[in-house]
Amino acid sequence: MTVDSTCFNERLSALQTPAFLSALTQIKRGVEREALRIKPSGALSQSPHPKALGAALTHDTITTDFSESLLEFITPPESKTSTTIEQLQDIHRYVIDNIGDEQIWPLSMPCFIEDEAHIPIAYFGESNVGKMKRVYRIGLKNRYGSMMQAIAGVHFNFSLPDTFWKLWADLNGETYSQDQTSKDYFSLIRNYRRFCWLIPFLYGASPALCGSFLKGKEHALPFKKVGKGTYYMPYATSLRMSDLGYTSAEQSSLKICYNQLDNYVRLLREAMETPSTRFSQFAAGEEGNYQQLSRNILQIENELYSPIRPKQPTQSTEKPTDALVKRGINYIEVRALDVNPYSAVGISQTQFDFLDVFLLTCLLMPSAELDEVQLNEAKDNMNRVVLEGRKPDLMLNCGQQEISMAQWCETLFEQFKQVAAVLDKAHDTTRYVDAVSSEWEKVIDPAKAPSGQLLNELIVNDKDNGIFGLELAEQYQASMKAFNYVHTDAEGFEKAAEQSLKAQADVEQADSVDFDSFIKSYFNEPPAKKNA
Repeated sequence: MTVDSTCFNERLSALQTPAFLSALTQIKRGVEREALRIKPSGALSQSPHPKALGAALTHDTITTDFSESLLEFITPPESKTSTTIEQLQDIHRYVIDNIGDEQIWPLSMPCFIEDEAHIPIAYFGESNVGKMKRVYRIGLKNRYGSMMQAIAGVHFNFSLPDTFWKLWADLNGETYSQDQTSKDYFSLIRNYRRFCWLIPFLYGASPALCGSFLKGKEHALPFKKVGKGTYYMPYATSLRMSDLGYTSAEQSSLKICYNQLDNYVRLLREAMETPSTRFSQFAAGEEGNYQQLSRNILQIENELYSPIRPKQPTQSTEKPTDALVKRGINYIEVRALDVNPYSAVGISQTQFDFLDVFLLTCLLMPSAELDEVQLNEAKDNMNRVVLEGRKPDLMLNCGQQEISMAQWCETLFEQFKQVAAVLDKAHDTTRYVDAVSSEWEKVIDPAKAPSGQLLNELIVNDKDNGIFGLELAEQYQASMKAFNYVHTDAEGFEKAAEQSLKAQADVEQADSVDFDSFIKSYFNEPPAKKNA
């Protein structure tokens, strides 16, 4: 694999100026951690979202994803990763203290679920916005099945400060603007797409799954069995990211472009306006019957399954594409992370540090536009790694040439080391170089990757995934109860819960039109144009 080292080295050198080093200390990160609530037996909780946790519709940090049982914890953008980890610990402590004898499932792939009809769809109250969220989820159930929606992941949000983007524009002979910043974020995103096979290799932790997940699914994967009913693939890293998991055949035909913001938005909007043959069987509001929000390929933008998304915070009822058009990219959301089963909060400090290095390297490297062949190559590489990432001598495609994954890793890690040294210099630490060294150990010995450790535990002990998950859930329940509140204490969370319940009631009270009219208005509103 060849890299334009001149461009990379020049940019790397520029980053070592005092102004750039200062800007690098202002990188902000946030986390969205998903986790199922389970009963002590290991079965999925059937109880509603606990009132002590507040209203899922309006709570800033504790909400639900697809199911009433699928919690989602959200941290705000912070420049210190230690702060984010402490915030996650605060949330976990409060939640574990307020869900009775229930526990938090520590794996990405769901616990034993006898029937997907037993996965309760999230309820957000009786407001139009709340109903829309629920109908969207009913649509997901009808389109893809509830079992797929019970998979949990961790999303890592990353943004560089305006001070950095101003310096970056000057360095590259560009004029600083929001348009230019969005363009640069897309450069980063394209390289992320090229190299993101590395994420499931390093952090994939779903090489095995409960047999109940496969019920009724057609597949041709050569599974082996361990324990009483756990199925695994010997070299798999992240079945969550495979065709069995969080992907969609209907979307595979979409050619979403990551070259320019306007094209990305146009193609997303087209997908939301293009009727789907497969999904046309479900009602979309006819005579008040809502089995989905629309009969189109995508109901809304969030239905697009992608390992990364460009994001701009939305205002009330604003479409994500409209927010991007009006205000450009504010941050990127990395979506390829499995829940880390070796961390009580689902992600570790080392992961934060390595992801900083990885994403900054993606920006520093030259990033030509992606054509359809290259995008398909990236998808194929991802698929190979999620199914066989720890296979010795695994080959990947790079520029229509085969290259061993180990050789490609060697090239990338040489650059990671250099970028880590700059981040260490900016933060006056050795954390970044240490994180790169730690991840390199997995390249040398893939058995040290989480997928390797987890699978070894199951095979050596002839243990089921469910037993392993339950053991960790019990262990982490004790860990969470021992967390000391740092940023928000129990009283603060109780107050936030009360405020969110009141806010939900206010939203319901403020509705002035019926749900049919609300939905028609939402979808009929003309798409936003720049500077509109």
